[in-house]
Amino acid sequence: MILIAGPCQHESIEHSQKMFDTIKEIVSGDFYYKCSFDKANRSSIKGKRGVGLKQFVEDFEFLKNENPDMKLLTDVHECYQVEYLADIIDVFQIPAFLCRQTDLIVEACSTWKPVNIKKGQFLSYKEVKGILTKPDPDAEIWITERGTTFGYNNLVVDMRGLSYMRQVLQKDYPNMKVIFDATHSVQEPGAGDGVSGGKRQFVQPLCRAAAAVGVDGFFMEVHDNPTVAPSDGPNMLTPNMYKETLRQIDKIQECFIT
Repeated sequence: MILIAGPCQHESIEHSQKMFDTIKEIVSGDFYYKCSFDKANRSSIKGKRGVGLKQFVEDFEFLKNENPDMKLLTDVHECYQVEYLADIIDVFQIPAFLCRQTDLIVEACSTWKPVNIKKGQFLSYKEVKGILTKPDPDAEIWITERGTTFGYNNLVVDMRGLSYMRQVLQKDYPNMKVIFDATHSVQEPGAGDGVSGGKRQFVQPLCRAAAAVGVDGFFMEVHDNPTVAPSDGPNMLTPNMYKETLRQIDKIQECFIT
């Protein structure tokens, strides 16, 4: 099972080291540490965007040297960022709003590292096939479901999409994996007067449902104190909540092992 976990933003060397150690202890195995250097699609110009590309690279050159087992995932917004990050990134992520940006997808795939493409909130699961026509057929692509726009300031997860992508699309694109992003799926975009809200209490039931339907992995943002996080605080999990969520996922997946 592919596990992606970490805070929304890289806040400091000390914080990322602390969160990496915390999640590593919970997972007791391989996982991809996720954090962003720039949140380029904030609801407001006043939103904190991140430490920036240069500082991010400097910090993680140090952190990966200190932690040889660290696997790092971050999102890119422009093509030039791919080459700049290529030496330290293990998985490139394409943000949901950019999931149809052909040049960005092709550039990320040219590194021959896995590329995690967030399915846009504006797309149906059947439209994902169009995205999969863009990379090289041998590229490893992960498609991450993170909810679909439902009216104003709300997202819903259509569990049929997870099943469709695994049962239909994987037949034509065997290098594709299906990931469920539980924490962004409970986000309430722009609901808080220009600041996105969220309801983390629904993360666990959605994960249980996704585990029962069947996915290749789970994406969850985790923070030691979500109330003070610079972004996505209302939908991020505390470490204890993350640990309990993984326990529930494991129990459900055991039911389907024959």
